[in-house]
Amino acid sequence: MSLRQFIASRSLVRTLSALKNNIVYSWTEASRMLGLDEDLYEHPLHRELDQPVRVLLIGAGHRGSIYADYAIKSPREMKIVGVADPNPRRLERIAEMHAVPMAHCFHDAGAALSVPKFADAVIVATPDKQHTIPALRALEKGYDLLLEKPIAPTEAECRQILAAAQASGCIVGVCHVLRYTPYFRELKALLDSGIIGQIVSVQHLEPIEHTHMTHSYVRGNWRNSTTATPIILAKSCHDTDIIRWLVGSHADEVHCFGNLKWFKEANAPAGSTERCTDGCAVERDCPYSALQIYWRDRKRLYVFDLPPDESQWSDLILQGLKTTDYGRCVYRMDNDQPDHLTVNILFGNGVTAGFSMEAFVSYEGRRTRIMGSMGDIVGNMESFTLTTFKDGKRRSWSLKTDAHGGGDHRMVKDWVQAVGQRNPALLSSPIEESVESHLIAFAAEKSRLQRTIEKVRLDPAPADEAMAAD
Repeated sequence: MSLRQFIASRSLVRTLSALKNNIVYSWTEASRMLGLDEDLYEHPLHRELDQPVRVLLIGAGHRGSIYADYAIKSPREMKIVGVADPNPRRLERIAEMHAVPMAHCFHDAGAALSVPKFADAVIVATPDKQHTIPALRALEKGYDLLLEKPIAPTEAECRQILAAAQASGCIVGVCHVLRYTPYFRELKALLDSGIIGQIVSVQHLEPIEHTHMTHSYVRGNWRNSTTATPIILAKSCHDTDIIRWLVGSHADEVHCFGNLKWFKEANAPAGSTERCTDGCAVERDCPYSALQIYWRDRKRLYVFDLPPDESQWSDLILQGLKTTDYGRCVYRMDNDQPDHLTVNILFGNGVTAGFSMEAFVSYEGRRTRIMGSMGDIVGNMESFTLTTFKDGKRRSWSLKTDAHGGGDHRMVKDWVQAVGQRNPALLSSPIEESVESHLIAFAAEKSRLQRTIEKVRLDPAPADEAMAAD
């Protein structure tokens, strides 16, 4: 029996007692403690596949590598048979790890998708701006598709991919991995059970954490909304998706405030320099020092594509800080992403949701408050407390997970099973729902920039309505 089946087969109180209230365990520890299968969520429709799903990986960076790792963990379900990436070191690493023949190693997506079809499915994990063309070409060639979020950088391109997916008949999954985490799955199960009555409102916080913010959205590839995508889409379409999923209704209207308050040149300390390696007078006191983050603390080093020999790392990291954006001063970048924003959403069923994305916090892990007519739930990604109004009882659930709550490989497994069984119903998030969560994000960004309240419509507005809106 899996832990998920165990939880489903017993009352909440008995389950939580067995897991020892208010003590956080990893799921491996919890399953061993209870004598259960370590596969946390056993889907009743999953089965042994006749043969592994053959996958072409397009984009061998951080996220693509994580998804490809599922083939190592479960070789009877998935096999990487091709890879495309312009970075030769990443290309070589994936090819070596998965024994990909040289004939199926490509330096760009176009080349990989121009040869005759040689796989069952494609994973697109390229930079945000480079999703649309490979996704459309893969669907044209009849490949099933797993698409890293965001689906595409614009609303028009998201709708284009949606139309192509519906016309192709291919199975298309989007990497909304939070749906596959223990925390959010338990919240969803409890909400659907009616234990806190009808949902009235939701408050949701995404604390990016100050170092993560500077790494990805000040120095990193997502620092500029024009060259990448707006942060509400790049970072928080996970959250617009999870809120919509928990509420269980279409979004009607969106309103957003937010701006870039701190990471700009006007706030640069006296004595700071263009790079942290240029003799900056305040480097030792700066919480955003690149020398501290990457060179001394050795955090987030995947961006440097370091070799296996760690004895070489120190010099290579230092060289990277002198030559790449990761060594530049956070106050002197070309970033324009807001470092804080607040979104209000009105859903079709009358539920309201408030969502905040915050850079200036010392912690990560989403925080959630759900207010219902018969009770409420307060949680923090690894634990939550449920209180029922009638008896005032409080019940706690805890399970320690990784940064994505253990959802990455659970999501890949569902997608592989959906492809292997030719059953799109095995996917938690249909492409239509994924696109709608993106439309909420696009509406929020438009509202932030124009100070407006925006409508959300999955079906495009009729021409006369659109003209009237202009």
